[in-house]
Amino acid sequence: MKLTIYHNPRCSKSRQTLQLLIDRGAEPEVINYLDTPPTHAELERILQLLGLEPRELMRHKEEEYAELGLEHPRLSRSELIDAMVRHPRLIERPIIIHGRQAVIGRPPEKVLEVL
Repeated sequence: MKLTIYHNPRCSKSRQTLQLLIDRGAEPEVINYLDTPPTHAELERILQLLGLEPRELMRHKEEEYAELGLEHPRLSRSELIDAMVRHPRLIERPIIIHGRQAVIGRPPEKVLEVL
């Protein structure tokens, strides 16, 4: 079964999660999502697997969140997802997908739920 991690190598939690996967013998596909952002459809699938709404996957403390006015309740699901596609720093990390399960690796040990 395919194992994927949406990874930011500059993030300590993301590095710890990737190392935990490797230490457990996993060989995940590593997607550096800042260089290769997920598409709108991929984010829809990720949100569905996580059971989250778009704002729950967003990093609210990133400057883009305030600059783009993403806290505004009138914004649609589609508009919020489009913002994450255009500004991938907004996406919480790391995201691990294993088959039909997904989890955010915060804390890194949370990844064990999908292995």
